Amino acid sequence: MGLLDILQEAIGSDNGGAHVDQITQHASPDAIGAGLAAAMRSDQTPAFGDMVGRLFGQSSPMQQAGVLNQILATLGPAAASMLAGGVLGRMLQPGQTQLTPEQASQLSPTQVTEIAAHAEEQHAGVIDEVSRFYAQHSGLVKTLGGAVLAIALAKMKENATRG
Repeated sequence: MGLLDILQEAIGSDNGGAHVDQITQHASPDAIGAGLAAAMRSDQTPAFGDMVGRLFGQSSPMQQAGVLNQILATLGPAAASMLAGGVLGRMLQPGQTQLTPEQASQLSPTQVTEIAAHAEEQHAGVIDEVSRFYAQHSGLVKTLGGAVLAIALAKMKENATRG
């Protein structure tokens, strides 16, 4: 069964999350990231910041640091440190450009929701970068829920039929 067949089956089912592992075995991280980015931009899904906060709450400290460091890398430490009342800036030591898992785990999902929402306002490309990060963590993608997965899968199928 090829990727298009798997995507078609997943889109046609009531539980797209059950197919995520199978899809990630057949699709490239870029294809998964593009599907996630489309879902995160959609007006049919929760706001980008809300989805990132939710994913952050389900993540390990290493994954939490990874997504926050992705945001830092996209915006630059100076700009990112001013987000959400400067919470990241207060965590970073002078000269430090990345958060450790221990530092990241001190943040709440609500704070990360705010950070992600402000990051999107500063640089719309942060959605693509965060989506690429989460494309590598299929277990977390499943937690996004049916509507988000349906849009991501439909976008992946659309892109696959064009390519």
